[in-house]
Amino acid sequence: MSLECDRLNGINLSQGVCDTEVPAAVARGARDAIREGHNTYTAHTGIVELRDTIARKIRTHYGLEVDAENELVVSAGATGAFYSACMALCDPGDEIVLFEPFYGYHLSTIGATGLKPKFVSMAPPDWTFRMEDLAAAIGPRTRGIMICTPANPSGKVWSEAELRTVGQLAIERGLWIFTDEIYEHFVYGGRRHICPATMPGLRQRTIAISGLSKTLSITGWRIGYSVSDASWATAIGYFSDLIYVCAPAPLQAGVARGLAQMDRAYFDRLSCQYRVKRDKLCSALRAAGMEPYVPQGAYYILANTENIPGRTPKDRAMFLLENAGVASVPGDAFYHARGGENLARFCFAKQDAVLDEACRRLEKFALVGAR
Repeated sequence: MSLECDRLNGINLSQGVCDTEVPAAVARGARDAIREGHNTYTAHTGIVELRDTIARKIRTHYGLEVDAENELVVSAGATGAFYSACMALCDPGDEIVLFEPFYGYHLSTIGATGLKPKFVSMAPPDWTFRMEDLAAAIGPRTRGIMICTPANPSGKVWSEAELRTVGQLAIERGLWIFTDEIYEHFVYGGRRHICPATMPGLRQRTIAISGLSKTLSITGWRIGYSVSDASWATAIGYFSDLIYVCAPAPLQAGVARGLAQMDRAYFDRLSCQYRVKRDKLCSALRAAGMEPYVPQGAYYILANTENIPGRTPKDRAMFLLENAGVASVPGDAFYHARGGENLARFCFAKQDAVLDEACRRLEKFALVGAR
């Protein structure tokens, strides 16, 4: 869809590239690090300065004590952290449970590492699931459950009750909890992000994965990390070294120096700013005849496209791109079989001027009439 968007000179609300401004302190930190000569390999687990800064942030926000030396591995983005964890902790043929709609890279990573996905469906509007479906998906080769919170693409923010229930099942069945918490600071409506590793009994069996790509608008820098028990972190670090060697040295330094200057107010402002963006795009989608499932977190919106002409989800997404000049992702990209036929995903991590123009186009599309 990004390629089609470029070809048609549309506004790209499909890919989650996040083109908002990089905080000045972060950009300055990376520039200074290059000038200072921080351009060679780092320790495969990341520079000490960054690991210490991340550990302090986790302690401040979640009260979780992390041994930065032995429990934290900086990797090539959160995707790299998940890939390394799958290689380190599972064998080919093992299974990992995915909740759908899922993030495509989770499925791709599972397949690329020789593992097999098991699917549990979530239902709109709140993207709830049935515990009996989860229990039924777990078999003798199941090794872990992937929890993405706040979730891409649905925007679901997992509740404490849900995490406790799934966590208890993981304890009973001896499963890993893999998390993707990359959108941890994008939460709305008074909700809060809960790190699954803080739940009773889950600290040792949780591989907590996050990164700074979204929070600092540096998706191309590839700075992610995993936090786990030291025994698992050692193995994850080995595979991260084998596959990626290390994350980019000066960019690690830039993130460490910039992040060290950010207080809690920065993250609170981020949530408020993106709530405004969310509400603006939801309003435009409604005007265009696409009722949105208002996300609780992250920066994507799944919207109902059944009023848009087209036989398939891709047909409808292309009709919207060709007639409104706005790109989205067809909803079936987030389901393994049938599902998502009347959905499309829109990203609102855009500069205000870009998002305003996208909304104007959607509202104009509604006036012309799509039906």
